[in-house]
Amino acid sequence: MNISSNVSSIGSHQKMMNTSANNIANTNTDGFVPKDTRMSNNGDSVSANTRVSDNNGSPRSQTDLAKEITDQITIEDTTAVNVSAIKTQDEMLGSLLDIKA
Repeated sequence: MNISSNVSSIGSHQKMMNTSANNIANTNTDGFVPKDTRMSNNGDSVSANTRVSDNNGSPRSQTDLAKEITDQITIEDTTAVNVSAIKTQDEMLGSLLDIKA
């Protein structure tokens, strides 16, 4: 059992949440071009890559609140699943150690 992929996923999703929160905070900033975070699977780990979204030339903020809120819901659910997997692995390891003792 290896929890490193779950831990890297939680860290990557935290980076994505930070980016989303920054985009939302700048909703009323004229000319703001939001950033976009993409997840990639690197074998046993997950990494987050952030880039500036395409600029449509609008003088107003280009933040799409509907996208940001749905992204945050997805991030919350994914993090909960990873935490649950870590807890299960921890319980299984504890049971295994109890058997050996």
